[in-house]
Amino acid sequence: MGGKGGALSEGIMKKIILSYTYVAIWIILSFTVIVFNKYILDKKLYNWPFPISLTMIHMTFCTTLAFLLVRVFKAVEPVQMSSAVYINSVVPIGILYSFSLWLSNSAYIYLSVSFIQMLKALMPVAVYSIGVVLKKDQFKSNTMLNMVSISLGVAIAAYGEARFDVWGVILQLGAVAFEATRLVLIQILLTSKGYWLLVTETGPDPDRPTTEDWKAP
Repeated sequence: MGGKGGALSEGIMKKIILSYTYVAIWIILSFTVIVFNKYILDKKLYNWPFPISLTMIHMTFCTTLAFLLVRVFKAVEPVQMSSAVYINSVVPIGILYSFSLWLSNSAYIYLSVSFIQMLKALMPVAVYSIGVVLKKDQFKSNTMLNMVSISLGVAIAAYGEARFDVWGVILQLGAVAFEATRLVLIQILLTSKGYWLLVTETGPDPDRPTTEDWKAP
């Protein structure tokens, strides 16, 4: 009994260590991509102010990698999805994701990396609010109070930001709105139909390396 329990504990520890290793690698890659995007787009650094082109390169890489993993290396089993479901459910989500990437990358031209990350803290507020409007979440006063607290914290950070740019803030808030809408629509358009999306990303952040695979029950 003791030996069996010890083996079980050892197996669990290996999974925990592996999980934290993946998280550490993901954090390093995420930080590297964010800083590299800033370096490319900033007027005082590389000065390549073409966020749409950068977004296209990002999406092309993600599409190519996903195609290779699914169709060539068979890392995941491709799902059978009708054209109607794809057009009505997947395409709108993809469009929202593209706009989110574009606006978020554009914000790097005007704002500092640290301030952009502070503005991204509004994501839970946006997701909850849109979920309530679209009737996917129930309004709860305690939850809304938490959302207001987050918003006040972001407002304080914005007030003390040395490099504050109104247009940059508008771009980043637009990116947050598009990304929050995308997350809610995933639940409405796909989860309700028996599909779910496996996404390896650090929470909804357009700047992180992402691998998306469609799965069916």
